[in-house]
Amino acid sequence: MKELSRQRCFGGWQCVYSHASESTGTEMRFSAYLPPQAEQGKVPALYFLAGLTCTEETFMIKAGAQRLAAELGLMLVACDTSPRGLDLPGDAEHWDFGVGAGFYLDATEMPWAPHYRMGRYINEELPALVEAQLPAAPGRRGIFGHSMGGHGALVTALRHPQRWQSVSAFAPIANPVAVPWGQKALGRYLGADESQWREWDASLLMARQPYPGDILVDQGQSDPFLERELHPQALQDAAQRSGQSLTLRLQPGYDHSYWFIQSFIGDHLRHHAAQLGA
Repeated sequence: MKELSRQRCFGGWQCVYSHASESTGTEMRFSAYLPPQAEQGKVPALYFLAGLTCTEETFMIKAGAQRLAAELGLMLVACDTSPRGLDLPGDAEHWDFGVGAGFYLDATEMPWAPHYRMGRYINEELPALVEAQLPAAPGRRGIFGHSMGGHGALVTALRHPQRWQSVSAFAPIANPVAVPWGQKALGRYLGADESQWREWDASLLMARQPYPGDILVDQGQSDPFLERELHPQALQDAAQRSGQSLTLRLQPGYDHSYWFIQSFIGDHLRHHAAQLGA
């Protein structure tokens, strides 16, 4: 692992790292905010998954999370949204597929399968690296995300509840099998068998097996993607069927931007801190 940058921030350190990834077969980057408490010992780590077109730095620059993370003693980790530099056929033709749009799943179709394994990267490889190289406490992991990343956070926690002690989401793609963004990505990464798609759909997973803890989801009611792509009601319906503890908040006047995330980031950090014992 190579440190690319390090700056002081609210008494801690804002850093960017790169490493050779076994999951993707490429060089991957991630950002980490190390709170002041990390200089004294290991702290809980909260992983953020960003949305379409974003990078490992988008959340750290735009969300305004470091001040409260420093107070709560939370490490923040944000990875890139896909492998890069592969130049696969068609990987840069669409902003909502390929580069910057890995959808946090493990592709099974060629040419994506050898490299687009972001599900494995998020769930296994990145936490193992962070816990080995940085002062992150094993077994005290939270995950959250925005839009495509909200989908990734929910799916990751629902598929692997034993590995993630807290989860939340901003404006997640809640039911990807039923919306254009999801159908495009799932069909190309996973193929025509829609039974495989269902294993990467948060609403369908939640309806079958609830996560053992409360899930916090915020959704702006003025989000331009609300009706076409996001479908938060599917999560509510799934929670009612399975008994999932879900706090779904519809926020009047808020859109899909990082201004929305900034407005409620404090509630999400406190939600995770309470679950992780920060």
